[in-house]
Amino acid sequence: MSRGPHGTAAAAVTTAAALALAAPLAGCGSEPSCGPSTATVTNVVDGDTVDLDSGERVRYLMMDTPESTNGATDCFGQNAKQFNTDLVLGKQVELTYDVECEDRYGRLLAYVSVGGVEVNSLLVERGYACVLHIPPNGADRVVEFETLEAEAKAAGRGMWGSCEVVTCE
Repeated sequence: MSRGPHGTAAAAVTTAAALALAAPLAGCGSEPSCGPSTATVTNVVDGDTVDLDSGERVRYLMMDTPESTNGATDCFGQNAKQFNTDLVLGKQVELTYDVECEDRYGRLLAYVSVGGVEVNSLLVERGYACVLHIPPNGADRVVEFETLEAEAKAAGRGMWGSCEVVTCE
């Protein structure tokens, strides 16, 4: 059984070409692979940022909470941090990424869920966070988040019923 003078080399080139073409297509049709899909939260920095056991820092997408770090004492900042802590600290979370993986500070940008509940939208819904849309991320969810914020404001939930000045608006 003869392969001819180029049988082995041709097979190697064909295999290499197939692998080269398949690599960029591996993630087609799914979210970008920016970081871990699951991890345990080891530290809660504030209401919208956490540290993972994998070493990454994650900034929640589509929302912003009043500041509570570096000496800041914005109204409801500590409340947002505590609520976030109660939800995720020491728990395994699922992370879903959007178009851009990191912000200018090198933090991963993600939607974070625990026990099947997305934390990002829950913080907005309960009045612990304002909507913060930074395109291109969140383009498909901006209306959903703005609706949650409007409902929280109308009901006076969280900071909307407690703070004279809402600093994340």
